[in-house]
Amino acid sequence: MSAAPTLLGAKLRGLRRREGLSQAQLAQKLEVSPSYLNLIEHNKRPLTAPLLIKLAQLYRVDLNTFAPDQDSALASDLAEAFGDPLFEELDLTTGELRDLVQQCPTAARALMTLYGAYQNSRSSADALASKLSDGQDLAGVDRSRLPTEEVNDFIQRHRNHFPTLEAAAEALWQRANLDAYGLFQDLARHLEREHRVKTRVVPKGESGGVLRRFQPERLLLELSESLPLHSRVFQLAHQIALLELPDVLTNVATDPLLTCDESRALARVALANYFAGAVMMPYAAFREAARKERHDIELMGRRFQASFEQVCHRLTTLRRPGAEGIAFHFLRIDIAGNISKRFSASGIRFARFSGACPRWNVHAAFLTPGTIRTQVSEMPDGTLYFCIARTIRQERGGPHAAHAVQAVGLGCLTEDAKHLIYADGVDVFNHAAAVPIGVSCRLCDRPDCEQRAFPSLHQPLKFQENIRRGSFYAG
Repeated sequence: MSAAPTLLGAKLRGLRRREGLSQAQLAQKLEVSPSYLNLIEHNKRPLTAPLLIKLAQLYRVDLNTFAPDQDSALASDLAEAFGDPLFEELDLTTGELRDLVQQCPTAARALMTLYGAYQNSRSSADALASKLSDGQDLAGVDRSRLPTEEVNDFIQRHRNHFPTLEAAAEALWQRANLDAYGLFQDLARHLEREHRVKTRVVPKGESGGVLRRFQPERLLLELSESLPLHSRVFQLAHQIALLELPDVLTNVATDPLLTCDESRALARVALANYFAGAVMMPYAAFREAARKERHDIELMGRRFQASFEQVCHRLTTLRRPGAEGIAFHFLRIDIAGNISKRFSASGIRFARFSGACPRWNVHAAFLTPGTIRTQVSEMPDGTLYFCIARTIRQERGGPHAAHAVQAVGLGCLTEDAKHLIYADGVDVFNHAAAVPIGVSCRLCDRPDCEQRAFPSLHQPLKFQENIRRGSFYAG
């Protein structure tokens, strides 16, 4: 409990400065004395819940920004950034990074923005050089920001839960009198009745590779026949979100974390996708099914006519206060290890700038396509997680097309594993049997890992030419 004031004093000071207020001015608005406010800012007094609520009312503060978990995530991201060989000589400690986040959170976020710009520029140097050599026009290319990263941070900040979209999905069910086993027909009928938009399933040869095309001038929505039924339903619901909730999508996407038009546009797409998932898998019914069926993902997919990935993703959104589901983490990777989706409510950290730990079972899923793999994983701090992983295949383009294969991973703290059917018969609390994993090689201190690709940031690099261990970097 004592750590909370340490974190909140600097945050309150940052908020006051952002609003251009003196201590006396803010104290007057909060109805406290300037001396008491000064004590709060210097971590001598706690920032109480009533004062937090008053701040939220006065300045539309997102209370999630005052959550200790946000600081932990920022400190973890900083540790990964400073794990870059560029900073090797600095020998920064985890404690120093934590102090920076606590005392100067704005400066810490600025450092992350600066490093992200540097990393994006460095990683794209070859591509840019290639374009220049080919004489291509680079006007408008901005490599200083990655919209995908900003949207990932935006979703993480909101805990992947958007109440306004949940309410809109529930209202659509009532207004359109939807039936769980006739969603495609019901949603298509709703589009035609409410918006005069007809839905047409286009033969593969006519689609030109486009999966969904809305033509507002013709009031026509075209869906490719290469889409399976659950994807057609998803695209119908997505289109309804764009037509009926434009202001909601725009308002939610108006967030300080989204700094450019591209990020806000991508966020609108992600929010429309969220709405589509909420329509396909209504909150109360889905949460009850997850509890009753002990998170049997394949069974739930058949019940809600959804894909494996859709069910996994929906499980991470069950964060409604008073009716929460299990705090899951989720990620999706390709065969090269690139992370295209990530979210963590379980507390596990994902690499942002470097490759993920190869010991995670989501990588091994490619060895057994279509099979659910389980793993008890132990992070360097001793925290145990129970994780499942399985490959997914995009069934599009016909029998001769190159089908994209990815893998999704879903996991939780071992305390919650008893609620998952996949944990039956697994000794989830056995540290000796757990697979040691980490965020990335640079942030992991385990010297004996045979799959280590880089030396640890926290361990000096040692070589003994007469000794060869399992890891080249073991010394």
